[in-house]
Amino acid sequence: MAPPVFLFRNRSQHAFRIDGERTFLRYPTVADHGEWSRLRTASRSFLEPWEPSWSDDHENRASFRYRVRRYDADRDAGLALPLFVCLKSNRRIIGGATLGSIRRGAAETCTLGYWMGEQYAGKGLMHDALTGLLPHVFNTMRLHRVEAACIPDNTRSQRLLEKIGFRREGYLNGYLKINGVWRDHLLYALIAEDWHSMRRKRSGSGG
Repeated sequence: MAPPVFLFRNRSQHAFRIDGERTFLRYPTVADHGEWSRLRTASRSFLEPWEPSWSDDHENRASFRYRVRRYDADRDAGLALPLFVCLKSNRRIIGGATLGSIRRGAAETCTLGYWMGEQYAGKGLMHDALTGLLPHVFNTMRLHRVEAACIPDNTRSQRLLEKIGFRREGYLNGYLKINGVWRDHLLYALIAEDWHSMRRKRSGSGG
């Protein structure tokens, strides 16, 4: 059986949008390079401890163009859904969120990764964006499970995942090479049944 179509491939890139209350998520485009580069450059020291090592050409235009082409190819193949997080008030890019390693069939699962520009961190904006993204994951894409991993030192990310309903499931030894070093990670996950249950409870309480 063919997997459900969930990425609105017949619409233009600019038509795809997932709304939170204060943020929205959309596809990256080549035209975003300048704004993306300025945000990443200003946030470099803030982001590097939690990300794979930045290449020498990480922020240049040619590298970004290749990055967007890879995003498009992965999205069209149903392998990943990379998105930029933007403010509704001024449409500025403030971060990114990616649903990666999408697997269908018996798994119906994906991984969640995200980053936020330093000046926007700690203001509840990623919480807003991910809260808006989860209905798309479970209702539109009809996935059953979302996994996320974070370094044990990253208490901010742990609090965020737990606040939106993820449960800590385990400890991953030497899971990813972060900033040049193989780092252990905590494994978190959220399954559709738990997410729907949370939604019903919040609705019943008027939340």
